[in-house]
Amino acid sequence: MSNRYTYINGNLVLENEAKILVTDLAVQRGYGIFDFLKIVNGKPIFIDDYFNRFYNSANEMNLKLQIGRQELRKAISTLLDKNNIANSSLKMILTGGYSEDGYLIAEPNLIIVQAPFEYDPSSFHKGLNLLSHNYQRQLPTVKTIDYLQAIRLQPLLKLKQADDLLYHHNGEVRECPRANVFMVKDNEVLTPNTAILRGITRSKILGIERDGIKIREEDFNLDDLANADEAFISSSTKNILPIFSLDGKPIANGKTGNITASLSNSLLALINAY
Repeated sequence: MSNRYTYINGNLVLENEAKILVTDLAVQRGYGIFDFLKIVNGKPIFIDDYFNRFYNSANEMNLKLQIGRQELRKAISTLLDKNNIANSSLKMILTGGYSEDGYLIAEPNLIIVQAPFEYDPSSFHKGLNLLSHNYQRQLPTVKTIDYLQAIRLQPLLKLKQADDLLYHHNGEVRECPRANVFMVKDNEVLTPNTAILRGITRSKILGIERDGIKIREEDFNLDDLANADEAFISSSTKNILPIFSLDGKPIANGKTGNITASLSNSLLALINAY
């Protein structure tokens, strides 16, 4: 049994004792938002950026957070002190609340969950094999708890021996279920700009300055990606991971490219400096 603590609406409770009612819209209708960040050496990484996205998601979903940013920061600090886990993940969840009719939004429940997490540097060299799937998320700019497609298709990924899905909309590349996508062509680094969740790690990569390398937002399609010089994904937990193949066919030589490796080192330095 876990002896970790979880935050629920101002209270710290043991994880195995944490409860919400079945009338919550998150249970009844899958209505809610969340955000997810890393804790490195006890420090939340890029926490203000995650707060910005979390509060924006709440606003877009008409969920009224009952606490302000300073109070939320204090709640997180208290939870981190209580659990005392140096390297971990932190998930903030805001549900639709206890709805009387199972349809109307009620007062949201705020849940904060912490779990041990260690970044594995060796994963960078393993790369990813992606499987394309024609799907456009309903509210792409909002980090909702809806991961129906990604979870439903896990057996297909296993069958195809792929690591993750790559969403596209009629051939136009969007994102992975839990990561943004980048491609490299002729020393230019591109990441889609239409109908995607703007990842925090993605934003940090866009801000990296490298001599001779342009990094910018520009849409591209599956054919562009298949013919790229390099490709990679970015996420809070994976940082940067190279994409080795798409739909069973290698991208370029099917290995980590120099620009991908260089950007990965720059991102790790940025995280360590934070």
